[in-house]
Amino acid sequence: MRTSMLAFGLAAALLATSAIAAPPKVDPALREQALEILTTGIGYRTVTGSDQFVPYAEYLKGKLVAGGYKPEEVTVEPFGGAAMLIARYPGTDPKKPPIVISGHMDVVEAKPEDWTRDPFKAVVENGYVYGRGASDNKFDVSTMVALLAKLRRDGWKPGRDVVLALSGDEETKMVTTAELARRLKGAEMVLNIDGGGGGLKDGKPISYGIQGAEKTYADFTIEVTDPGGHSSRPTPTNPIYRLSRALDRLAAYEFPVMWNEITLASAAARAENTPGELGRALKRFAANPKDAEAVKVLAADLSTNPSLRTTCVATMINGGHATNALPQRVTANVNCRIFPGTPSESIRQEIARVLAEPTATVTRVADDGSVDSPASPLRPDVVAAVKKAVHARYPGIPVVPSQASGATDSMHFRAVGIPSYGVSGMFGEAGESFAHGLNEKAPLATLDGNLFHYESILKDLAK
Repeated sequence: MRTSMLAFGLAAALLATSAIAAPPKVDPALREQALEILTTGIGYRTVTGSDQFVPYAEYLKGKLVAGGYKPEEVTVEPFGGAAMLIARYPGTDPKKPPIVISGHMDVVEAKPEDWTRDPFKAVVENGYVYGRGASDNKFDVSTMVALLAKLRRDGWKPGRDVVLALSGDEETKMVTTAELARRLKGAEMVLNIDGGGGGLKDGKPISYGIQGAEKTYADFTIEVTDPGGHSSRPTPTNPIYRLSRALDRLAAYEFPVMWNEITLASAAARAENTPGELGRALKRFAANPKDAEAVKVLAADLSTNPSLRTTCVATMINGGHATNALPQRVTANVNCRIFPGTPSESIRQEIARVLAEPTATVTRVADDGSVDSPASPLRPDVVAAVKKAVHARYPGIPVVPSQASGATDSMHFRAVGIPSYGVSGMFGEAGESFAHGLNEKAPLATLDGNLFHYESILKDLAK
């Protein structure tokens, strides 16, 4: 843990305005190519279990090769029921560790009968691109592929290799992600185009977040058993009642407050633009995260509480075998979002302690696709590169470090020691993308800015 003074100073630096710059200009042909890749890519139904992953990856490879990549520099490999793509852009100094650009090709399932439009046929309408994956994550994948092809075509020579690493199961088990992290271990850093990004309010930019940390994911199975018997003869050891009482204790429990330089800096930055009691509490927490009164106010805010601690919640329950018999087995799934750097085993042990039910077993679900992962340090070169790119588009808006409550591919890269940063160039209104939901969409207005954003960051960091 860093001192609150360091975090407060960092937040102040991140909030500093930059010189007014001319709005970015993007070649219309590049914009059209990125849009073509996006609208075509939405047509590939890259959901769990489909056969569309390799065709989609081969389509992206074709765009890179057309831009000047050698065919052998772009590999497409079926893996774990999906596929992954690795494209290496050679740098001038092979001794320098590469920069990895991380994104994912898979999307969440979508049922056409529930949508206004076919989710797997892109529709450009009213300033948006509609379709599954339009915002998560094919928008950023498409713009990055178009940009890398353009940079190769233009003869740009990075100082170090730039590796595009696209996973195929980020939305599920992250088997391809874990394999990519294993193969690319030793990289200088990961720039994750599935994290971070900017916010708009009524069309005006309000802030940009660099994602430097995220909670990790874990499912735990709680099981209580009993000999059971005839329902006409109730017993005091009914496992449904025992588990229910234990879950009540878990529901009432709050895990300890935790912090890192990212959450403290984020709190300080948010305090600058948050009125009232919540703003005052954010400022006090940034200065002293042990301030109990400030923590009490922040914990009461549903949007802020997840950033303070590990959270665990019961999400499924199953039990009994007949309507006229006492239950013999009852299970519950408890889903946890674990504060970065916290061992999941310690959370399992804490759950068992809080349940206070000696007959209950608490077991980590083996295939939940998650690993323990720390936060990444806020590297000054990354912060400077992102600020430069953002302020070229929107001079002076706050650029704030952020910690996500959900997990992305960065989790696996951080777990093998590669610092990872969510740096998406997309700006959007809160709640408008409908990622994972019905009628997912991405704003066309952010397309040019996204292309400029990535080019600026790459040229600054891949030296």
